[in-house]
Amino acid sequence: MSGRWSPVRRVLSLAAVLGLWQALTTYDINLWLRFEQFPTVGEIARAFADRVAGDAYWQDLTDSLTRIVTGFALAAVLGVTVGTAVARSRIAADLLGPVLEVLRPVPAIALVPVAILLFPSNEQGIVFITCTAAFFPVMVSTRHAVRALTPVWEEAVLTMGGGRRRVLWSVVLPGALPGILGGLSVGIGVSWICVISAEMISGEYGVGYRTWQDYTVVDYPGVFVGMATIGLLGWLTSTAVELLGRRLTRWLPRTESRPAAPARRRRPAPAAPTAPSVRTAQERVRS
Repeated sequence: MSGRWSPVRRVLSLAAVLGLWQALTTYDINLWLRFEQFPTVGEIARAFADRVAGDAYWQDLTDSLTRIVTGFALAAVLGVTVGTAVARSRIAADLLGPVLEVLRPVPAIALVPVAILLFPSNEQGIVFITCTAAFFPVMVSTRHAVRALTPVWEEAVLTMGGGRRRVLWSVVLPGALPGILGGLSVGIGVSWICVISAEMISGEYGVGYRTWQDYTVVDYPGVFVGMATIGLLGWLTSTAVELLGRRLTRWLPRTESRPAAPARRRRPAPAAPTAPSVRTAQERVRS
C-alpha cells in the first residue's frame, strides 16, 4: 500500500519546496539568509520557456551531453580494464598501482591547465577532464569488487577445464558486476560536476558555459535555468545507468522491501484418536 503512494509523495515534496521558494522570494524574506535578490519560481519558469524556444539552449544541451557521454564511456572502459588488471595481476599492480594512487587524490578540475597544454582544442580537453573524473571511481570499485570474489568459483571453472579467459568472462566480470555498477553510478555524478566546471572555465558553448555567462551579465533567472537543466540532465543520466545496471543484473535476487502478506489463521489440527484403554477392551469382551 505504501509503494502505491510513493509517486504522489515525491510530487508533493517537490511542490512543497517550490511553494516555499515562491513565498520566500515573493515577500523578500530576510532571516539571515537573504531571499530578496533571488528570482521567483514564476520568473525562472518564464526564463526557462524563453530558453527552450531558442536554438542556443538546445545547442548547449547537445554539446554538454556529447562531452559527458564520450568521457564517461571512455572512463567506463578504461576503469573496468585497469581495475581488473590491477586486481588480477601482480605485475600490473606493481607498475600501475603507485602511479594511480598518486594521481587519484588530484581533483579532475585541477587538470584544466594540463588539458590546455596537452590538447589542441578545448573540446578534447573537456572530454579528458570528464573521463579522468569518472575513471577513478570506476577503477577503484572494480578493483575492490574483483578482489572480493571467492576463489572457489575460479577453482571450479579451472577444474572443469576452463582457461583464464573463461574465468574472466564467466566468473570475474559477472561476479564483480554489482560493484562495477556502483562505481559507474558514482562516476556519472562526478563527471557532471567536472564537465560543468570545465565548461565554465575554458568551454565554448555548453550548459556550464551558458550558466557562467548568465552570471557575468547578472541574469539570475538564467543562472537558475542552467542549474535546473544540469539537475535534470544529471538525474536522467543517473537513472539511465541504474536501469542499465538492473537489466544487466536481472539474474541477481532482489531485496526490495514489500508489504508483508497478512498471516493466515491456521485451523486447529484434529485431535489424534486415542488408543482404547485396557479396561474398555475388557468390558467389551465380557459383554
